[in-house]
Amino acid sequence: MTAKANLATRPGSTSFADRHIGPRRNDAEAMLKQLGYGSIDDLVDAAVPADIRQQEPLALPAARSEAQVLGDLRALAAKNVTAVQMIGQGYYDTITPAVIRRNVVEDPAWYTAYTPYQPEISQGRLEALLNFQTMVQDLTALPIANASLLDEATAVAEAVLLMRRSNKSKAAGKTVLDADLLPQTIAVVKGRAKALDFEVEVADLAAGLPDGDISGIVLQQPGASGRVFDHAPVIAQAKERGAMVTVAADLLALTLITPPGEQGADIAVGNTQRFGVPLFFGGPHAAYMAVRKGLERSLPGRLVGVSKDDAGRPAYRLALQTREQHIRREKATSNICTAQALLAVVASMYAVYHGPEGLKAIAQHANEAARTLAGVLTGAGFSLVAETFFDTLTVKAPGKAAEIAAAAESKGVNLRRIDADHVGISTDETTTAEHLGLVAEAFGVEGAAGKTVDASAGTGFELPEDLLRSSSYLDHPVFHSYRSETRMLRYLRRLSDRDLALDRTMIPLGSCTMKLNATAEMEAMTWPEFASIHPFAPASQTAGWRELIAGLEERLAAITGYAGVSIQPNAGSQGEYAGLLAIRRYHLANGDDQRDVCLIPASAHGTNAASAVLAGMKVVVVATAPDGTIDHADLRAKIDQHADALSAIMITYPSTHGVYDADVRDVCDAVHAAGGQVYIDGANLNALVGLAQPGKFGGDVSHLNLHKTFCIPHGGGGPGVGPVAVAEHLVPFLPGNAALAEHEGKGVPVSATEYGSAGVLPISWAYVAMMGAEGLTEATKSALLAANYVAKRLNEHFPVLYTGNDGLVAHECILDLRELTAKSGVTAEDVAKRLIDYGFHAPTLSFPVAGTLMVEPTESEDLEEIERFIDAMISIRGEIDQVLNGDFPLENSPLRLAPHTTAAVVSSDWDRPYTREQAAFPVHGLQVDKYFAPVGRIDGAAGDRHLICSCPPPEAFEN
Repeated sequence: MTAKANLATRPGSTSFADRHIGPRRNDAEAMLKQLGYGSIDDLVDAAVPADIRQQEPLALPAARSEAQVLGDLRALAAKNVTAVQMIGQGYYDTITPAVIRRNVVEDPAWYTAYTPYQPEISQGRLEALLNFQTMVQDLTALPIANASLLDEATAVAEAVLLMRRSNKSKAAGKTVLDADLLPQTIAVVKGRAKALDFEVEVADLAAGLPDGDISGIVLQQPGASGRVFDHAPVIAQAKERGAMVTVAADLLALTLITPPGEQGADIAVGNTQRFGVPLFFGGPHAAYMAVRKGLERSLPGRLVGVSKDDAGRPAYRLALQTREQHIRREKATSNICTAQALLAVVASMYAVYHGPEGLKAIAQHANEAARTLAGVLTGAGFSLVAETFFDTLTVKAPGKAAEIAAAAESKGVNLRRIDADHVGISTDETTTAEHLGLVAEAFGVEGAAGKTVDASAGTGFELPEDLLRSSSYLDHPVFHSYRSETRMLRYLRRLSDRDLALDRTMIPLGSCTMKLNATAEMEAMTWPEFASIHPFAPASQTAGWRELIAGLEERLAAITGYAGVSIQPNAGSQGEYAGLLAIRRYHLANGDDQRDVCLIPASAHGTNAASAVLAGMKVVVVATAPDGTIDHADLRAKIDQHADALSAIMITYPSTHGVYDADVRDVCDAVHAAGGQVYIDGANLNALVGLAQPGKFGGDVSHLNLHKTFCIPHGGGGPGVGPVAVAEHLVPFLPGNAALAEHEGKGVPVSATEYGSAGVLPISWAYVAMMGAEGLTEATKSALLAANYVAKRLNEHFPVLYTGNDGLVAHECILDLRELTAKSGVTAEDVAKRLIDYGFHAPTLSFPVAGTLMVEPTESEDLEEIERFIDAMISIRGEIDQVLNGDFPLENSPLRLAPHTTAAVVSSDWDRPYTREQAAFPVHGLQVDKYFAPVGRIDGAAGDRHLICSCPPPEAFEN
């Protein structure tokens, strides 16, 4: 097949693959000519080792057009049944304000942004995340909150681990979970505890603490039963016995009841889903964690802080970045390397739009609806498990629970059938008097509709005075300034204008594939038939979802060459954890308890080591050879040293250095011969799809990043989905369902719901369906072409550090600046900041090798944009030469003083030894289309020395 037979070859063609792949036919031919190859297949044959190449095309359905796939998705959506969702159990219906749905969830300026590691071009999303942190801090009455976690169950698990490592005096003590925790939370925590071999006890903490040494306790407010009770006495008792305390709290309830911080809790966790984020069949939703003072440096996840730029203006950045798990590796305290940023933005904007009064009114509505229903049902002879509640009732109905739930379902209302004798009912902001009437009728209450006409007319069941909140919250002006839609719309636009996302420019990040997230892929996720489905809705109502998920899992298995796939892990790091747990449990099932050593190359992603530790493994690092491959002598030595204890090796393929190592089969064979399993990190699957299958060239398990290879957008740092794919012998150890008691004995659940972040799966489903086997393969080939073209064009200016056969790279290349830095003092960070002035997000900075930039152009970028990036890099090399030639000193150069703000460029005090034109318009095209960073270079150290992680007062910006 020649270049003319692929890569957007058909004149006038409008197939989706042609729209997705950037280079046109003539462009591809020109790029191949530059590289010295006659066809794209010649390039692929030279770059990809022959012994791993798949011989047959991918076994996938033929590609469908955008219109056809949207029709297919409509048909799947129609198989789901929308209902009034009153199941609760941590998930509630909510109203997403249209201005937020259209201008955040559906706006590529927000959903195509990358994690804000380059803060100067991330000020908009950082402000939104700081709003989120401030909202959480205020509502929980705890001083430090992070910028979101993955879901409530895993957030509780993170809190348990935080308590265990922070409470050194009771480190060996057990963790006690209140019996009224959400069942999925208990299941996930037990799974973590089993892997790390510490004791967990479930007890009714309303009755007091159990005997024995206790490291920490976890309470739920309100409880799964709906019960609200004063936690202060049991918290005080726990403190007296040296235990730490976590409260899993409903943020909406905290507008009415005393917050955890005021009752003495050390940690608060929970979910912000009901703050305007659709149910999405279980996710993605932004969990939260807030901690008391003194725990901020142990806080997992990301933390947005306030620092200042080079002009002294307030500026936002990720604080305490040395806590990032890709840096700490096996010493990491968590494997979290992502968040739910997009959903945290939605939740924060929901609070901004409604303000404290609006949130309180919504909470009062839910509470009054529940009280009204409680009055009707108790008046009809039913009794409640708890008579003090916020929005959830657990009703005793001996022997009738199934009948009542079925009656409600027939009326279009979903209730929670707890067991044969109990029914759960949860109200929310969408609950109406009509809904209450239907529920009452399902319980057999005659004339129910007339009794529930006014959902605010309930008397009795009031929250006790001593539990009512007296402190204020959301006092910052941001939560009082945007009540009209006009103001809110402009606020959202103003923030997005401060950022650089994929809608403006190429984001050439190596290792973090930032490619087209097509509109047709995105469109279905907000359809009500997908978005409004409760994760615990009856199976009869979710046929469309289950068919879509099963189909996606089957297609991912076909692409990777594995036997089974679970899409439950809701981040790449969770996919790693799930895969390593499968390996660990496989060895245990075989009686190989001693196999707990995980070999990890020194160049691997840091989350690999952190995930291995969380799975109960011991990390042994394998050295990297000078050419970037695994050091085989060291590998053999480590295998021999740990032969009896070897559990697995984790490798990334192509390697983290962006090269197809020719020895990958040898590595896999050596580990298998010693009785170990092979984990192939799927972070770079973008360079394999259609060309090679990890499940066929030696892998036993891989995680995939749907937010990379399969087009789910990064959303400013999440959502992500990290499916785990396994060989046949590991299928029994795939993650189980945390919401079901029968998950015991099956795979360990790693997320709160069976399908994790299901809400974004239509994106990847649509991508695979529209690309088809040929399109996916051509995308991989085009990614190789683009990366090698960039490497070839820039090599004389910035040497490419690692190459494989014929001097080729895979889908990314590492540009080595270390020699230039030694000569000139110009650092890779200087180049990253200067690229902002050219309108680019920087490549990956100093990973996997310090002092380098890793570039991945992806298959979606057209040649014009690739050339624009190349021109920018060559221009910057010219500026480095100016430093070397003495045209200006480094400290007063456009490199070290980048990025240049409008305030700097128009200042009457311009005294720099280069022109304003060179500062702001270093290449001609910028005079027409120019992005100005809103702040200058940020002083990160100042922000860490004086940690501020909530919204600064308005006067901070006036000065």
